[in-house]
Amino acid sequence: MVAAFDGWNDAGQSATNVVRHLVSRSPMLEVGHINRDGYYDYQTARPMQCVIQGTRRVLWPQTAFYDITIDDSLHILAQLGPEPNYHWMEYCKESLHFAQQYDVHSIVTLGSMFAECPHTRPLPMDVSIDGEQTDPDSEYNGPIGIPHLLDALALEDGYDTTAIWVSLPQYLGSDSCPQATLQLLDELSKVIGVKLDAKDLENKAAQWRSHCDIMVRSNADLAQYVDQLEHDTDMRQHAKDITTAGAPAVEQLVQEAEAYLSDQR
Repeated sequence: MVAAFDGWNDAGQSATNVVRHLVSRSPMLEVGHINRDGYYDYQTARPMQCVIQGTRRVLWPQTAFYDITIDDSLHILAQLGPEPNYHWMEYCKESLHFAQQYDVHSIVTLGSMFAECPHTRPLPMDVSIDGEQTDPDSEYNGPIGIPHLLDALALEDGYDTTAIWVSLPQYLGSDSCPQATLQLLDELSKVIGVKLDAKDLENKAAQWRSHCDIMVRSNADLAQYVDQLEHDTDMRQHAKDITTAGAPAVEQLVQEAEAYLSDQR
């Protein structure tokens, strides 16, 4: 099962757009909903009105489940909906009931968040498997969203779990970010062991990067800020690359850091 939720856990709609991409690109069947009252504050997650063939309909916040056929041997049960405002434990138990009905053996939760990172580098990814971070430097302490709780309860119930998060440049605002969705999809491909179709996303991600380049070039202050983010990102990556290379490499890093700080005086 792959789960993504609108709201706090979905910067730039990057996580939920993974599920929307899968739904639009693969044979699928909508197989269930969580839509009972009690989960949502309707002043926060408001009902929507739409007119279909002259008939007015009111659409209430709800979670949908899709049976997506990836190939003859693999189906994904995709969960998509707004993060509930209330009764998180009961909501997660209902979600896991669907997983049990469809003989799910592993659960993947997706999330995205804003961070100080440049668009000119691969966006930072955080992955945890069965509750353990794959990168010890990425240990998180702080507020959590519904994906964190679903991951924790699924693990308690004996499921294999993977949580995949991507960070987006906060200076770009809340517009959709195809690059982040693409990276989440690529990581999901690794988890399930099947290369998922990403052609449309690859084109959209390239257009997104071009748009970001133009925006940064037209703003001198923003360009300077992105230069600083690039340097900080490269230094962190450089440090990771040489931490296991022995004392001479560590000494080299110290010298480079001292030289950089001298240049800033």
